[in-house]
Amino acid sequence: MERSDLSLEGAITKFVSYLKAQKRSNNTVIAYQGDLMQLSRFLKGLGVDSLDKIVADQFEQFKASLAKDNYTAKSISRKLNSIKSLFGFLLDEGVIERDPSRTVKHPKIVNDAPRLLQPLEYRALRDGCRHDKRTLAVVELMLQAGLRISEVANLQIDDVKDEYLVIRAYESHPERKVPLNRAAKEAVADYLAKERYETKSRYVFVTKSGRPLLVRNIRSILNRYFEKANLGGIKVNDLRNTFIVEQLSAGVPLDVISRIVGHKRLSTTERYLILVKKTGDEGFRLKEL
Repeated sequence: MERSDLSLEGAITKFVSYLKAQKRSNNTVIAYQGDLMQLSRFLKGLGVDSLDKIVADQFEQFKASLAKDNYTAKSISRKLNSIKSLFGFLLDEGVIERDPSRTVKHPKIVNDAPRLLQPLEYRALRDGCRHDKRTLAVVELMLQAGLRISEVANLQIDDVKDEYLVIRAYESHPERKVPLNRAAKEAVADYLAKERYETKSRYVFVTKSGRPLLVRNIRSILNRYFEKANLGGIKVNDLRNTFIVEQLSAGVPLDVISRIVGHKRLSTTERYLILVKKTGDEGFRLKEL
């Protein structure tokens, strides 16, 4: 990209191409692109459409507009990360001589404790989707095996073994094996045998048209079933959180859990210990349900 090309949209296109060349995941590229195009639209509203007209105060205005539109501090922080990554890239490429995003600070994020499912809630969720084998398999993989929603979306037929799943290496996460208990194995096998639509796609979870089920599709489906089961306050990632806390409650060693769920640092898994103490005798063993 030449310095003569100072359009923001041109810079975003170049940055997206760079991310793809770095083999970043498709979901990551889409997230970056969405955040940056949102910034572009906002700046156009201010009459700014070229890099040389962008100043730090405009990012502060963007932050304020996001807060006004009820974006969470975490979402705003993610968008700022996208912006800072873009301008850091442009600085390294010599497209710009200064980084206007450098002084912009992230909003303070208050991390709420995960909302863990209780036994009756798990049964209600499972009962709610018992006639939807695809959704039931997704629920069991997150709640019984601790998969991330992106890992569910990217799972392929060849990754499903008799007693475990292979989670392929992606981004900075190495390949790992995830053991499957009876409930998870049966749910996945039942879906593959009876309800998966015919397709040439190698992805496990597909749409009616045979295309891979995307993260946003899975999130939307799960949220619909959360509402159906009257699970107030439950978020998609709380299924995985519940798995981690349950395994800790059952006495599974920290390092083993950390490897299973793909945490990069043991300290990440350790943060869940306080939830085990709070859960106490109310903890439950998923394998017994």
